[in-house]
Amino acid sequence: MSTFKAPKGTYDLLPPESAKYLAVREAIAAPLRGSGYGYIETPGFENVELFARGVGESTDIVTKEMYAFETKGGDRLALRPEGTASVLRAALEANLHKAGNLPVKLWYSGSYYRYERPQKGRYRHFSQVGAEAIGAEDPALDAELIILADQAYRSLGLQNFRILLNSLGDKECRPVYREALQNFLRGLDLDEDTLRRAEINPLRVLDDKRESVQKQLGDAPLLRDYLCDACKAYHEEVRELVTAAGVVFEDDLKLVRGLDYYTRTTFEFVHDGLGSQSAVGGGGRYDGLSEMIGGPALPSVGWALGVDRTVLALEAEGVELELPVTTSVFAVPLGDEARRVLFAKVTELRKNGVAADFSYGGKGLKAAMKAANRSGARYALILGERDIEQGLVQLKDLESGEQTAVGLNEIVAELESRLG
Repeated sequence: MSTFKAPKGTYDLLPPESAKYLAVREAIAAPLRGSGYGYIETPGFENVELFARGVGESTDIVTKEMYAFETKGGDRLALRPEGTASVLRAALEANLHKAGNLPVKLWYSGSYYRYERPQKGRYRHFSQVGAEAIGAEDPALDAELIILADQAYRSLGLQNFRILLNSLGDKECRPVYREALQNFLRGLDLDEDTLRRAEINPLRVLDDKRESVQKQLGDAPLLRDYLCDACKAYHEEVRELVTAAGVVFEDDLKLVRGLDYYTRTTFEFVHDGLGSQSAVGGGGRYDGLSEMIGGPALPSVGWALGVDRTVLALEAEGVELELPVTTSVFAVPLGDEARRVLFAKVTELRKNGVAADFSYGGKGLKAAMKAANRSGARYALILGERDIEQGLVQLKDLESGEQTAVGLNEIVAELESRLG
């Protein structure tokens, strides 16, 4: 046994469990691919300042959770704690916004890193699929992303998730609310760190999960009461479009996201079967982020859905995914000549789209058949010296136990027919 173990707060994905994660990623990505979103992949680390500016210096992500380090060349880098800032940086660097077709619609999938206290549903290394629509201010775009996420979850068979929706206002109306909220928070019994956070970004205090803080926020002013007419109209159109699509949501007047860049539409997907870590994904509009990181004004909206959390939600509901078969045919050669002949047939089967595996290592018949059964294959191909002389191969149905002789030159067509 190796003396090394995975770092604390991380995990390895191993078969057959890993097939669930692949299926979840594919299901989340499928509606995006069909809606004009192109795939983007960014480096696993970025300049620290990108996240300090974009995510926000007052956030726990930047102040406590980011894996930051200095390179031999003196650069200050950080493992990416989230995807939006990196995707927007890449889009700006490549001038995608100048190609004349806004919004730029992108989707991504990858690993992210935050130094947190490990617990079920919260890891220091986690996987997300995300989507960003960059360069357009349109309620229909916000609604589209909410609908696509709902579609992805429904396609997986999830039922017991809820969509929470709110508006955070914009640069016109939020400063007035910010001042009212700060005045309210100053009168509470809060620790120094929380009071300091309230002076930098008071909305972050509303997102504090500690009971000692939450029980003091019952009478906090609500952003809804401070929204300007434009933000009210925008939010109402998002609500109407989502409702018209048959997607059910809940208005959550205290919902704020944990990142500083959100404006107007904000939403979260939660699953009550996950305990305290109930959020499975979320997102919203971030109209000022491009300017925060040195780009032009590019109103944008996006979301990220947790693959790990989604798998836990599926397990909580007892949903069994229909996973693709990894092996349909398992080849068992008996003797050196049979190995050469049967290996060629396995290669031919694979070229014709049949999932096939081979008994490697010179196993005897008994051990090879055990391997065939463990592989999950429907059929076994068994070839011995006498079969070669007769130009036949033994085809065994591993479910029924029925075995028939089939011509070597006919076996590929026979298996394609049987497997459909």
